[in-house]
Amino acid sequence: MSIGSQLAWDDTVLPFQLDHADIRGRVARLDGVLDGILKQHDYPAQVEALVAEMALLTALIGESIKLRWKLSLQVQSKGPVRMIATDYYAPQEEGEIAQIRAYASFDPERLGTGPAFDQVGEGYFAIMIDQGRGNQPYQGITPLAGGSLSSCAETYFAQSEQLPTRFQLSFGKSTERGQPEHWRAGGVMLQHMPKASPFAQGGGSGEGGLLEARDIVGDGDDQENWNRVNFHLDTVDELELIGPSVAPTDLLIRLFHEEQPRVFGSQPVRFGCTCSEDRVRQSLSIYSAKDIEKMTTDDGLVTADCQFCGAHYELDPASVGFEARDGE
Repeated sequence: MSIGSQLAWDDTVLPFQLDHADIRGRVARLDGVLDGILKQHDYPAQVEALVAEMALLTALIGESIKLRWKLSLQVQSKGPVRMIATDYYAPQEEGEIAQIRAYASFDPERLGTGPAFDQVGEGYFAIMIDQGRGNQPYQGITPLAGGSLSSCAETYFAQSEQLPTRFQLSFGKSTERGQPEHWRAGGVMLQHMPKASPFAQGGGSGEGGLLEARDIVGDGDDQENWNRVNFHLDTVDELELIGPSVAPTDLLIRLFHEEQPRVFGSQPVRFGCTCSEDRVRQSLSIYSAKDIEKMTTDDGLVTADCQFCGAHYELDPASVGFEARDGE
């Protein structure tokens, strides 16, 4: 099967559980999603790598949030890459497709020649969950450290949520004779789930923690289980994570057959953006007519561009701002 072909597991996240350990996880494959995200921008290679890694983390973490919620990851830094922002929009109903979007803000003249993570510098990594109207948003942060965005996410879960977490990711551009250049990305997330954690108390649409959890049946010592499963994860290679010939279910059997992996329904994902003219008007509704006048171009329009998808909006200045709204 050619790399350019659409596979059944492309752009999906597969949740699983290891029944011989207190561990759950997810396998993600993002292909068309990354193409959709990155074709909107002409990012340098290091910035592309950071956005790809962030998108993979977003898919792996986001699969666990409840229906109709939104998970956002964000990097704010003093380095050449000032910001990376991603959003995961959970499906409105079971069986629907989740949406992911991402973008980065950076100073081209400050970019160095070193590894991608060296371009972020001092700053923080944040996880935010919007639980819907009328609910208090959840937010947690951790410093940028550890040599990768994956390490930052692992540190966040270990320190802020007391949940040992591990990521193994791979991504890059792939070409095959007769096929256009194509992004392929894949990753595995493992997470120990102690019963006392608020992240282990969720369940469907009922009351509970921020993330959904399935019943875990564990055997033996927690630390021994965690060490053993991580040892197996260390044996995974790049082609198994992103190659077109190894299905996620086959990968789980190859890595964790002794743990009796059990899979659940896969979650399809796609690149998608929620921007709209109405949202632009809403964002401008806090400005006075004088402020709107300063934003008006020489062509007599107020313009706005979506950083995520590149959509361009042109509005009549007389129709935006709180004074125009109040006069309607």
